Amino acid sequence: MKILVLGSGAREHAIVLALKADAAQHDVLAAPGNAGIGRDATLVDLDMMDPAAVTEFANANAVDLVVVGPEAPLVAGVADALRERGIPVFGPGKQAAQLEGSKAFAKRIMENAGVPTGRATHARTIDETAAALDEFGAPYVVKADGLAAGKGVIVTEDREAALSHAATFLPSGPVLVEEFLSGPEVSLFFLSDGDTVRPLSPAQDFKRALDGDEGPNTGGMGAYSPLPWLAEQFGSVDAFVDEVTETVAKPVIAELDRDGSPFIGLLYAGLIITEQGVRVIEFNARFGDPETQIVLPRLQTPLAELLMAAANGTLEDQPRPVFGDDVAVTVVLASEGYPASAITGREITGLDEASAVEGVHVTHAATALEGDKLIATGGRVLNVVGTGSTFAIARDRAYEAISKIGLEGGQFRTDIAAKVA
Repeated sequence: MKILVLGSGAREHAIVLALKADAAQHDVLAAPGNAGIGRDATLVDLDMMDPAAVTEFANANAVDLVVVGPEAPLVAGVADALRERGIPVFGPGKQAAQLEGSKAFAKRIMENAGVPTGRATHARTIDETAAALDEFGAPYVVKADGLAAGKGVIVTEDREAALSHAATFLPSGPVLVEEFLSGPEVSLFFLSDGDTVRPLSPAQDFKRALDGDEGPNTGGMGAYSPLPWLAEQFGSVDAFVDEVTETVAKPVIAELDRDGSPFIGLLYAGLIITEQGVRVIEFNARFGDPETQIVLPRLQTPLAELLMAAANGTLEDQPRPVFGDDVAVTVVLASEGYPASAITGREITGLDEASAVEGVHVTHAATALEGDKLIATGGRVLNVVGTGSTFAIARDRAYEAISKIGLEGGQFRTDIAAKVA
């Protein structure tokens, strides 16, 4: 197949690598991509935010499948334009993508579907925000209603900090104030063709910038998969996945269909396991980052088959995706100053040495070539992925590899997957 992947981050690089690993030898294109993606796919000059341009390119170049990586093109309606022309696309339409694009829409769908989640208030003014904070108490949770590139959420004991966060986003629209839920967090992906759902393997990511889950919230500083500790509470990892499939994924997909917004693509369920049971923190309408980087390397079922089945409405013909026994750990290398104000333009060295470590590969998040130099172009720069038969092995490999990479001022957490290892 000729497959076009839209996006420029490590998530898209992981998708490209999974597609390239298929024995079917797909022709993979990417737009806009990055320096790393350019080594594994053909980069094309295309504005992924322009529905007409994407559709015209896919049609003119006989693209068999378009895979939309980031959330912004989905909310912009790229998938709708492609479907109108009969081009298979993996990614929900604009309305269904509001599951991520609008916290209020997501809460309404969850409420109608009977999905377990925390209490929340939609606040339109600073006074309404303050009242909701006082109702729920500390720790305070405030979320921007729209897309905020992973930086729209604050969890804090400081009431003034919560109000300040709300004040930042209120000029653009309402904010969501939620009750704080306590427990381990789990990310679980579901493929959907608008009717049938198929689960992938659970993962856990690390949102805070610093070791010990300290520091500001980020887009994610690392992740690991699978989650063997789920078996302690649920009997097995599969039992947990089955429960979430039945109580969260299927009801939400069915409700979106009833709502006139069939969801075709990747439903990302951000979950928390409380003393009262599993609760949904949030939904995303695309593959998560950095979880994709450690879920897809473990996937044994050909990814292209699954994505095409979802796009064509034939997912019910696909058995449950199969994953290998090896585990995966990823550590994110970020630029100095991230997440507040990343310093970019610095040279990256040592990638060949890092990639030579057994069981390691590197996915690029924000890189570009300037002559023969590899340059960091964003906050999160690289994902170093280690795989192995145990978490200790996978983790040691990832950290050995990242120690070989040079980036002035570069930062990474040293405790990713430490507890499970």
